[in-house]
Amino acid sequence: MARRKVLLVFGTRPEAIKLCPVVRALKARPEDFEVLVCVTAQHREMLDQVLAIFGVVPDHDLNVMCDGQSLTESAGRILERLEPVLKQEQPGMVLVQGDTTTAFCGALAAFYQNIPVGHVEAGMRTGDMRQPFPEEMNRVLVSRLATLHFAATERAARNLRSEGVVETAIRVTGNPVTDAVLYVRDRLPGGNRDTSRKLIVVTAHRRESFGAGFERICAALRQIADMDGVSVVYPVHPNPSVSSVVMERLKGHPNIHLIQPLDYVSFVDLMQSAYLLLTDSGGIQEEAPSLGKPVLVLRDKTERPEAVEAGTATLVGTDVEMIVSSVRRLIEDEREYDRRSRIHNPYGDGHASERIAEAILS
Repeated sequence: MARRKVLLVFGTRPEAIKLCPVVRALKARPEDFEVLVCVTAQHREMLDQVLAIFGVVPDHDLNVMCDGQSLTESAGRILERLEPVLKQEQPGMVLVQGDTTTAFCGALAAFYQNIPVGHVEAGMRTGDMRQPFPEEMNRVLVSRLATLHFAATERAARNLRSEGVVETAIRVTGNPVTDAVLYVRDRLPGGNRDTSRKLIVVTAHRRESFGAGFERICAALRQIADMDGVSVVYPVHPNPSVSSVVMERLKGHPNIHLIQPLDYVSFVDLMQSAYLLLTDSGGIQEEAPSLGKPVLVLRDKTERPEAVEAGTATLVGTDVEMIVSSVRRLIEDEREYDRRSRIHNPYGDGHASERIAEAILS
C-alpha cells in the first residue's frame, strides 16, 4: 500500500503544541506516512520555541506575521501563500487544528484544491459566534470543510452529529494537548519547589475582554495579591490591548510578578509550581488537569464544558467578586482544593496522536 502524504498546516503556539505530537506520531510510521509541515508563523517567536522543543523542522514557512495586521490581512496572506504550497506538494490530506485564522484558511485553501481536510480538536462549541471571537466562527467553518473530524471528547462528537456530520467521518481521539504536556512534564528535572507561598499563575489575552474586562481582571488580581501568603505570576501577552492595561494597573505591586511570555517548557514548569491557574486560554483548561491544578476560567462561556462538568475548571468571567471569592475558596478550603486537584482529565490519556494517525490510515 502506498504511503499517505499528509501536510500539517499550523501557525500559532497553541496549534504547534497540539500538532507537534501528531507530527511525531505520523513520522514514527515512515512505512505508512510521508509527513510535511507548513507553518504560517501567525505567531512567529512563540511558534519557533515550540518547534524547537519537539524537534520539528518545517518544510514550508509562509512567514505571514506583520505587526498590527487585521484579521482580514492575515487571512489574505495565508490563503495567497498557501496555494502554491498545496499545488506543489499535492498532499493526500491536509491536517489543521482548532479554531485559528490559520486553521480556517488552511482548510479553505485545501478545499479550493479539492484536498481532503482532517480537523484536530473538532466539534467544540459555545453556540455564540461572538464568544470566543473569531474562534467560534473559525471552528464551525472548518467543520463544514473537513472530511475527517478528530473530536477530543464524546460531547464534541455529539455536537458534530447534531450538525449533520456523518458518523463514519468522526473519531473520538482525546486531545493531543495532553500528549504534549505529559511529554514535557516527564522531561522536566525533579527537585523541591517553594511551597512557602501559594503561587497563582495568570494568563489572559482574549479579544472579548479588551477594555473593561481587563480592567476588572486587574482589579481582582490586586485583591488576590493582597491575600496572606499569595504570589501572582503573570506572563503578559504582548498585544498592546493587554499589556498597556496590565502594566498600568499591576506594575509595582510587591506580590505581582509581571514577566515576558515563557517558552512552553518553562510554562509547563511554572504550571507544575502553581497552586492554581487563572486563565482565559482554552489549552490551559485542557493541560492543567493533567498536572493536578484547578483552573478558574476568565470567560463567561467556554467551548470546553467537559472541564467545568468534571470540576477541573470553573467559569468566573471577568467579575471581580466572582474571581476573588473563587480564589479565596480554593485557598481556604483544603478539602475542596484536594478534590479539584485529583479529578481525572476529561481530555485524554496522552495517546490522542496515535489514535489520529491510525484513523487517517484507516
